[in-house]
Amino acid sequence: MKTLVCLMLSAGVLAGPSLSFAQSPSAPLTRAQVLADLVRIEQAGYNPAMSNDSTYPSDIQAAEAKIAAQDNQQQAAATLQVGSSQTSAPASASPAGSVVASH
Repeated sequence: MKTLVCLMLSAGVLAGPSLSFAQSPSAPLTRAQVLADLVRIEQAGYNPAMSNDSTYPSDIQAAEAKIAAQDNQQQAAATLQVGSSQTSAPASASPAGSVVASH
């Protein structure tokens, strides 16, 4: 019994990383999305023609970090815009529990 538990545990540990990289079948990337990602990475400074094996990981990681920082800034700006539009909207609150009785 103990051997079976160890075997199942080790199989789960070995299968975990391979399953985490699998794409969900409901949302595959289109060719246009892949090309758009490539364009964004190249605009961030990555040039596939100029990279070599010794600088490849760091070059593309730097470009991806730059894109992530830009995305975070855009998301923060959008959040600020939504927050400011909610606070500037006029509040029309009516008192709760107010009953108008007519005789």
